[in-house]
Formats: sequence, C-alpha cells, structure tokens
Amino acid sequence: MIKTVVAGIVFSLTLAIGLAFAQAPYFQGKTIKIVRGGEPGGTGDVQARALIPSLRKHIPGNPNIIVENMPGAAGRKAANYIYQTAKPDGLSIGAVGAGLVAGHILELAGTQYDIDKLIYLGSTESGDPYVFVSHKSAGFDSLDKLRAATGVRIGAQAVGHPIYVSGRLFAYILGLKEPRMVLGYGGPELDIALTRGEVDVRANGADTILSRSRDAMDKGSLQFHASISIPKGRYAAGLPKAPELDTFTKTDKERQLIGLFRTFIYPRWPYLLPPGTPKEIVTTLRGAMTKALKDPEFHKEFKKLMSTDATPLTGEELEAAIKELPRDPEIVALYKKLADQGPIPAR
Repeated sequence: MIKTVVAGIVFSLTLAIGLAFAQAPYFQGKTIKIVRGGEPGGTGDVQARALIPSLRKHIPGNPNIIVENMPGAAGRKAANYIYQTAKPDGLSIGAVGAGLVAGHILELAGTQYDIDKLIYLGSTESGDPYVFVSHKSAGFDSLDKLRAATGVRIGAQAVGHPIYVSGRLFAYILGLKEPRMVLGYGGPELDIALTRGEVDVRANGADTILSRSRDAMDKGSLQFHASISIPKGRYAAGLPKAPELDTFTKTDKERQLIGLFRTFIYPRWPYLLPPGTPKEIVTTLRGAMTKALKDPEFHKEFKKLMSTDATPLTGEELEAAIKELPRDPEIVALYKKLADQGPIPAR
C-alpha cells in the first residue's frame, strides 16, 4: 500500500515536472539575432539598441538579443539573408531601412526578396523628414549659389540607399547642374566627409541630424537648402526650416515622384521575419513588439539616443502600409532612374 502511494506521488511529481518543462516559453534560454542592414553606429543601429531592452522584457522567456550588422546594397543584403537563408524559427529578425521597400518595387539589382511575402513585426519609426544640407566651408550659403554651381559633389552610401536616392531627388527637382555622386561612405563617415570638404552636399534624415550633427547645426556650420516632410506636413522640431521640395516641382509627375519617395520612407525601420515562420511564433513576437513599442522605457531611451520622439508602427500597420504602396509604372520607372546608376534624368 505504502509502495503504491509513494509510486503514485513520484509519478505525479514526474508528470508535473514534465509538464512544467513542456510549458516553458519557447524563447527561454535562447538568443535572438537582429540582423541589421547597415553599419554600426548608424541611425538604425541606435534605434535597435533603444528597442532591445523593452523587446526582451516582453518576450516570454526573456531571451538574449544581440545585433549583427550586415551592411551592403542599402540594406538589401540583410533582407536577402532573412528571406532566403535565415531559419523561420523566430531567432533571426531583420531590421532593414527604407531601402527594403524601394529595392523590391524598383527591382534594383541584388534584390532577392519579396516584400509581400515577408512577415512584419513593426517599426520603431514612421517617416522621417529629409533635408539637403551643405557645410559652410563649401561656400554655398544660399540655395541660389548651390543651383548656379556646376558639378556639385553629393555624398551617399551606395546606389539605391535612401540617402543616395534622396540626394538625387533633391538634385533633380532643384535642377542642379551636372551633379556628381560620391559613394562608399558609412553614415557617420559621411558626416566627416561633409565637414572635411570631400563632398559638397548630402541628403540626410532629420533624426540623424539631431542625433549626430546637432553641434554643427547649433554652431551654424550647416546650411539647410531644401526639405521633404514625411509624412507631408510633418517637420522635425529643432531643425531650421528649409523650403519644401514640392514648391520647386513643375509637373504633376514630379509631385507624384516626391509622393512616392514619402511612401517608401514611411515604413522607416521595418522589423521582419522570414516567410514560413510558424503562426504561434509570429503571434508571440508581434505581441511583444507591440508592447515594447508602447513601453515608456523604450520611448525614454529613444528620445535620449535620437533627440526626437519615436513614431512607431505595429506589425499590422506596417503590413497595411506595404500593401497600399503605389506602384504606378510610369512614376516607378522615373523613380528607378533616380535610384539606379547612370546620369540624373533631364527634366
């Protein structure tokens, strides 16, 4: 009798322990890798580090989260990795900038993913006003001087990168004479190149100016020539006002071109999973991301690191924005010429 009772107790304890292990959170004791499509120290890298503590807190099992920077092809290398190579187990999350959307819609070289098949968790930011700036040492203390010059050097990272595309868009609409693109820089390196006079002008996101170039701006070392509000009408607090690029357009086609750029930039830093990721994992990570993006600690850290307020999107909002992207063939074809290699089209 006693042996039977003891055996029953042992069996019950064994069953309870087994159930406990079976019910342990999937992510417990595991490491999630955020594959960042850019260089260390860039805006996306900073935003990822602002997000990680809150994201980890809200994922059941509190997994370790690390960042692996994978620069190349304006973030498309990282997107290709997530789409083609990463296992759909929730342990590899892509974090790719606006180049993700443009690469697919414009069919840029090296794009090997389908934005309609990727799974979206959310974005730390939605839109970011862009500005076209020069350093005072370049001597362009007015927009008229910039437009009168020939062969202005525009700095950027790589063909297809949002900084490259926006730089060429500014040059196209402003009517710069024979501008030259100077490529091969990382984000922070481009700031230095502008200061040293290696490039004359560059496009930049407002949040990057405020987080990395505030001292130069406060000292009056930067000349702001034009801007693109994203979404339209949203300007970054703390930046000098510059003429809206829309005011320089001559045709409806040019206005649509700027509108397409705004739409591409709106899902600013998409976080994504490979196609085929199990529904349960997607639900868990989307829920954790939604909570993290609402977490006061995330917003506090974001403000501290970026000097601007976070404007996040949930996975569902990001997915809807991707589906609603305009894909007018004529405008896309013109945009593609700006995003690709070759001379800037004549107006």
